Amino acid sequence: MNLNAQNTESITFNELHQNLYEDQRMNWSVCCIKMPLNNEQNSDCDSSRFSESTASSSSDSEYSRQSFTSDSSSKPSSPASTSPPKVVTFDEMMAAARNMSNLTLAHEIAVNENFHMERIEHPQNSLPGRVRQIVHQAFWDRLEEDLNEDPPEYEHAIKLFEEIKEILLSFLNPGANRMRSQICEVLDTDLIRQQAEHNAVDIQGLANYVISTMGKLCAPVRDDDVNKLKATGNIVALLRQIFHVLDLMTMDMVNFTIQNLRPHLQRNLVDYERAKFQDILEETPNALDLTTEWIRESIEDELSSVSCEMSSPPGAYGTSKPNLSPTLTLMTDEGRLQELSEKLYQLKIIACISLITSNMLAAVIEGIPKFVEKQKGIAFVLLDGMNKKTFNLKEALHAIGIQTCNEINKSLTERGFPPLNKDVEANLVGQLCNIVDEDNPINKRIHLYMRSLLASPCLQKSMPAVPGGLAVVHAEMETIGTQYANIVNLNKQVYGPFYANILRKLLFGNAEVNKPELAPPTN
Repeated sequence: MNLNAQNTESITFNELHQNLYEDQRMNWSVCCIKMPLNNEQNSDCDSSRFSESTASSSSDSEYSRQSFTSDSSSKPSSPASTSPPKVVTFDEMMAAARNMSNLTLAHEIAVNENFHMERIEHPQNSLPGRVRQIVHQAFWDRLEEDLNEDPPEYEHAIKLFEEIKEILLSFLNPGANRMRSQICEVLDTDLIRQQAEHNAVDIQGLANYVISTMGKLCAPVRDDDVNKLKATGNIVALLRQIFHVLDLMTMDMVNFTIQNLRPHLQRNLVDYERAKFQDILEETPNALDLTTEWIRESIEDELSSVSCEMSSPPGAYGTSKPNLSPTLTLMTDEGRLQELSEKLYQLKIIACISLITSNMLAAVIEGIPKFVEKQKGIAFVLLDGMNKKTFNLKEALHAIGIQTCNEINKSLTERGFPPLNKDVEANLVGQLCNIVDEDNPINKRIHLYMRSLLASPCLQKSMPAVPGGLAVVHAEMETIGTQYANIVNLNKQVYGPFYANILRKLLFGNAEVNKPELAPPTN
């Protein structure tokens, strides 16, 4: 995945690296990792890889033993607290923000197989790029002046070697004691300072040692970069290039660490996310207020819908109501769901295009080989970028109508038949352009299909049938539906206990608050 700088979260590299070896604890804090929420290569279906393992993980982790037992009201660490409101301090808000950052990062690593880090590169003609270039150039110019003095001034160079030492040490695992001792011995800043006082520092020798050590620690992909350092003659230019390659090696190590952490996170994601969310609630007790209102509105909408279908008014919450549970709610992966929504909307438009064309010209297109697939391909191309604000849907639909007519006329001419009547063409194009304003049955069929996916006990074994009118996008609907169901089911497992308590209060009132919490779903 190409990580762009639209949305950023952060994590200290040393802490991430340490977590891989020290019992892989998730004690992460904040620094410079980029997390895209909308990317073509975002791998939403990857969550299915650990859906089974997360279902049973809640019994294996200390988090569930401490915070998520059966009685929500008898323990202060239960998902929904009944304690009175308190004033939230700035430190508590920052702690909650860090917990949310850690939770989001862990979730992204676990569910997105393509997630990785890249260095932030500002364009040179941008303001940040120009400022960075000016500041860096000033620093290296100053270093060159210091080393060219008589006698040379080594303080800035010593600080650079001290930083290089810390970076090299961060690449080592806890068992590399011999190399750790050697790095500390050769790059001992106190010793280098003493040598500098007697003008006996071998800067080139130290740089050569650093290059040699980098060659032992770098990934194979960086071998050429390290070898090029040996041909750099100017010491200042050499140090500058050393830091550049160290930056690349740092990204390699972080991504390697992320890759190794992923299986552990996937096994323990449910318990970890619950624990972090519980920490957020303890820091900000009103964090679920908006969620509560959203669930309240959803209950009212559901009851209203049921009452219309039954042609009778619903009773009080305690008498006549649908079977509401955490199954109908979820803690959304906002970016992923937004992306799936955009893809689903595109499929809806394509299904409408195919349905209208088939209804109007069934006899004509029946004899055209693979016409449905050809029209589908045209629609995908012309509807690309629908989520952009500058996209004009009516213009795209008009172009699809014209292309469809051209494809039909071409086939008719090749078989010796007259082309479509101009009135027929105009009617087809007009009907397609009106898809934007039409209230057609495709929406209800899509919603029905998505509901059937959520109700399916095991998507891996069997998929529900795709409703009529959606056959042209059958494969795409199954893919998006599976991704959507995986996201919903994962959120059910993680946040079900939180939602269960809210639902009990809204549905049954205070008299039912002591009812044991629902167990996390294990879909």
